Amino acid sequence: MPHPSPRQLVWLRTDLRTEDNPALLAACEQGPTLAVFICSPGQWAEHDEADCKVDFWLRSLTALQNQLAELNIPLLVRETSHWADVPDTLRALCQEHEVSAVHCNEEYGVNERQRDRATRECLEACGVSFNSYLDQSLFAPGTVMTRTGGYYQVFGQFRRACLEQLRLGMPSPGGAPRKQPALNIKGDVIPTRVKGFEAPAELIRQHWPAGAAEARRRLDVFTDEAIHDYHVARDLPSRPGTSELSAYLNAGVISVRQCLHAALVSNQGELDSGSVGATTWIGELLWREFYKHILAGYPRVSRNRAFRPHTEALPWRNAPEDFAAWQEGRTGIPIIDAAMRQLKALGWMHNRLRMITAMFLSKNLLIDWRLGEKHFMRHLVDGELAANNGGWQWSASTGTDSVPYFRVFNPVSQSARFDAQGVFIKHWVPELSHLGPKDIHNPARGRDLFGSLDYPPPLVDLSESRTRALAAFKNLPRRE
Repeated sequence: MPHPSPRQLVWLRTDLRTEDNPALLAACEQGPTLAVFICSPGQWAEHDEADCKVDFWLRSLTALQNQLAELNIPLLVRETSHWADVPDTLRALCQEHEVSAVHCNEEYGVNERQRDRATRECLEACGVSFNSYLDQSLFAPGTVMTRTGGYYQVFGQFRRACLEQLRLGMPSPGGAPRKQPALNIKGDVIPTRVKGFEAPAELIRQHWPAGAAEARRRLDVFTDEAIHDYHVARDLPSRPGTSELSAYLNAGVISVRQCLHAALVSNQGELDSGSVGATTWIGELLWREFYKHILAGYPRVSRNRAFRPHTEALPWRNAPEDFAAWQEGRTGIPIIDAAMRQLKALGWMHNRLRMITAMFLSKNLLIDWRLGEKHFMRHLVDGELAANNGGWQWSASTGTDSVPYFRVFNPVSQSARFDAQGVFIKHWVPELSHLGPKDIHNPARGRDLFGSLDYPPPLVDLSESRTRALAAFKNLPRRE
């Protein structure tokens, strides 16, 4: 009688799918597989995870459990307050179910890597092998390097290097594992709430349905048609011109390989020619890749530090009332206020607006970008350390932006350019809905003409505050 294959455990994190899941596929190839997801509310709180994002994870887990059940893979749920307790939790689980190997997909934050090192040591000490796989990015950090062997610090150069590698070999999505014989292990009930995290508004849940089927639907709809207008429509917040896949990508409900493959199919296999919209979107996937490599190559950005160390000396203002006005959409700059209200209502903000609002906080208000980064993380359903930190530091000129510190967006000009008729502003700032295109971007300018408004005057003069920001950067000590 043949000896039964040893049991495998797939440890799910930000990879909540059955299709193209390297760790799940590898586990199932080696033997009977069970899956586990570990809730860590204390750690999540320290990482400023949003209520709506934790809710999205749980709803995605419920959808995933149904898919795994069809493959006879039981999904277990464990809870540890912090990641320090994960190694012992997994060791106990492996002993309970006679597991010989644990499989997971790699993550790149400092705390994540420390957790995984500790888990590997703990499991290997008791005879359980620990196996990790490339999943979150197209290339493993450390494999796309400059000629001198360092990590790229400029996106344009990184993009060219990635495209060269992709032409040599395209990573293709894997399928789903085959159905396995049933294990005599009952899956756990997925919690609907986790201690310390509130249920989000129903509007957020409606806007972000969970599960791989919805992610695939969004990807198909986008790449069928909208992708070819993406290079224009992505900057217009009143139009549904983006894929709105970020939450699904960050939770791993869909993979970056699936997204790249769909874009290439829509563009007849071309990476950087053909449809301008498609190549622009591929570029955005590579921006996501870039920030993951920065996270791995420069651990200080995981530790709340500036990518450019000399900018730690910036004289940030302590202005809690101004910061609160920014958070609540009361700055007196309509496009800023509309964007901040969208964030609160949907758990998401249009990417162009993320840049405008971040630059306004860090440059015009001269408030530390870290406060803004934390606020975004606490509200974004797609909040992800690498991309959120990278975007904030780019906007604040403490990060990888190749243009010097004097890049300061004028939010009124940006508003007139990208929301010319004020459609987006009127939706989120209805108190200004009676204003025409000439006045809605800067109502303070015409306040004397159309009487009193139920809307505050601007927190700062845009010209004067820009000058103040430039002076602050110019007076920094010389770079190390």
